Amino acid sequence: MPLRLDDYDVSILNSLLKDGRKSFRGISRETGITTPTVKARFNRLVNVGFIKSVSPIFNFDIIGESIGKSELKNRYEGEDYDTIKVSIGENKNNKKEEDQYNNSYQDQLQLQQNTKSKIKKGVKIKLDCEFCKGPISGTPHVYKFANYERFFCCKGCISGYKKKYSGRIDAIKRRFDEGSINL
Repeated sequence: MPLRLDDYDVSILNSLLKDGRKSFRGISRETGITTPTVKARFNRLVNVGFIKSVSPIFNFDIIGESIGKSELKNRYEGEDYDTIKVSIGENKNNKKEEDQYNNSYQDQLQLQQNTKSKIKKGVKIKLDCEFCKGPISGTPHVYKFANYERFFCCKGCISGYKKKYSGRIDAIKRRFDEGSINL
């Protein structure tokens, strides 16, 4: 059976959609859910692969005239500063590039709004087994260690996973017990 989102999950996700930089404590204050529960739910959604990343959305409309929007876009796409300086003076298509990038920004905002309307209680998240990579059709078997959760289709896959990654799991448990892992 797939993992179903409940009211807590939806509240946390909606809070993150408003501002992905919020701390677990900030989300807790906004939603009325305890901080440890927010952290556990967030980690679970990351572990099952539903939250792939928390990414910024840039507001290029507030950029001054000294650096054009297309140049800033290039900087974030990995070009170095010297390349940007040359393109500021020599690129006559800046307006066209700015329009394309603004459209991309608008697409990001639209996607965010569309996503918000799709996140509701009871939404099913498809899970794949951590070991065999096959789909989990029934209730997932959960293996918890440190502050991680891994999901499997059967107990045999849990055993195989534990055997294959025993050294790594033991090291993570030791670091967690020592308090050096603060996820």
